[in-house]
Amino acid sequence: MPVIRLFYDDLEELTGVSIEKIKERLPLMCADVERMEAEYMDVEFFPNRPDLFSVEGVSRALKQFLDVEPGLVTYEVEKSGIEMVVEASVLEVRPYIVSGVVKNLQLDSSAIESLMLLQEYLHRGIGRNREKVSVGVHDLAKVKPPFRYLAVDPGFSFVPLDYEEEMTMDEILEKHPKGMAFRYILEGKAKYPLILDSEGKTLSFPPIINAERTRVTESTEDILIEVTGLNENVSFALNVIACALAERGGQIQSVVLRSPDDRKGVEKETPRLEPEAMEISVKEVNSLIGVDLSAEECKKCCARMGLGAEVKPGGTMEVKIPAYRFDILHPWDIIEDVAIGYGYDRIKPELPGTMVIGEVHPIEEKKRTVREIMTGLGYFEVLTFTLTSERKQFELMRQTLKKFDQQTFKKSLIKNASRSLRKSDIVKVASPISTEHTMLRCSILPNLLEILSLNKHRDLPQRIFEVGPVVLNFKEKYRLAAVSTHANANFAEVKSAVDAVLKELGLEDAEIVDSEDGAFLEGRRASILRIKDGEHIGVFGELHPEVILNFALSYPVVGFEVDI
Repeated sequence: MPVIRLFYDDLEELTGVSIEKIKERLPLMCADVERMEAEYMDVEFFPNRPDLFSVEGVSRALKQFLDVEPGLVTYEVEKSGIEMVVEASVLEVRPYIVSGVVKNLQLDSSAIESLMLLQEYLHRGIGRNREKVSVGVHDLAKVKPPFRYLAVDPGFSFVPLDYEEEMTMDEILEKHPKGMAFRYILEGKAKYPLILDSEGKTLSFPPIINAERTRVTESTEDILIEVTGLNENVSFALNVIACALAERGGQIQSVVLRSPDDRKGVEKETPRLEPEAMEISVKEVNSLIGVDLSAEECKKCCARMGLGAEVKPGGTMEVKIPAYRFDILHPWDIIEDVAIGYGYDRIKPELPGTMVIGEVHPIEEKKRTVREIMTGLGYFEVLTFTLTSERKQFELMRQTLKKFDQQTFKKSLIKNASRSLRKSDIVKVASPISTEHTMLRCSILPNLLEILSLNKHRDLPQRIFEVGPVVLNFKEKYRLAAVSTHANANFAEVKSAVDAVLKELGLEDAEIVDSEDGAFLEGRRASILRIKDGEHIGVFGELHPEVILNFALSYPVVGFEVDI
């Protein structure tokens, strides 16, 4: 989740509230204060609140929450007279675009840093790592409207951000750090999106990189914002940034979009900051929260969360939602805000009306036993994410996905004792937030190697384990995996650990056979088969040197993974 660095002097200047009071009340806004230093604090916010991904957004929310300026904030949007012409050539490449201007800003280095970080957090969150939404901010004084949004051949050249020489768009994708990181978004496209000014000078190559000439500096007073993407979330991103800059004293102005006639549903002038309305029931508020609030009290709670509310006859309220709130999709989202505005610390806990006697789940009993075994063997427990990527699970581990039918697959496992998987076994994420989280893990070992890679600065030996789920063919299985790394790590060490684990788990009659698992070194690897049915339940050995280097490790690594 995003961690925002909030400098005390900036917070006090923007809110007019003492930092001591802010420190006391900020956690009650459902924010997790990770650390406090002499000049700043790092605060973690939920990813569904992109309006809080900057010091400006946090300051606005604090003023509302602390009753300094409660209620709905309205931002006046003037007409800039600037136009953005959207050409038909770009509609097949990256069809959505919105734009706006914020004038009369006074930016210092901390304000620019806050703006850049907000931009990146939006890229990662609602932008899905820039694929769905990407943001560009430009010094308006350095370009000349009207602007054009079009698609051009990859040979088009300009000077990208942080460079001094011109590069073609193809060269940017091959050589520029941002190009190499995000070129997959434009893979297979014959033409690339581009934004030009009236003199044919480049502003942006979305979603990859801006031009160096439009860089925002401390002398910048007027900013042009452009947001491109694949869906209507481009409007939310624009609203979040424009409203954050308005908290710095900027004046928001609209940009007129001129689009091809065959394009339906395009916003003609942006940003649009009119609040949306939603109706909620006071009775439902009290039922879900477990309190007894009047309509007027609910209204005050809404005001503390930056919502506008009007009491209606019949015990209902019409709530106005600001244009920068991305997270309110249902009346229950408003009720959650009412609870936060009321104060979770004021809600008294009650025992449930129905008393039951609980017991430990059998899986948890087994995991507890496994933990005792592994800690007794000198291993430390770690917990890693179930979401991972095919690159980590297969490419870095020297594994392959095979397309076997069921019968052939079972025979292959028994004959070769390998961990080859069918493609149908892999559970992929439909809309991954990043390239690092594209599937549910089918093996725990890659996660443990990643942990070792992150702890290379720690003393050796390092021995870690994890007991947890893997997902194959939409079914959850529980496995134990462990690794050990030090200068003398060898097959005998991991064999003795596996023997101890199998004995303690009552699997001492399991058969140890040769393995063809590519993650391990040939001649120093083995698979574990259950004797009664020949099912492959585990693998162990010395990790292949290529795997070790893939995870940037420098010492031998041994490991094992077994179904529990």
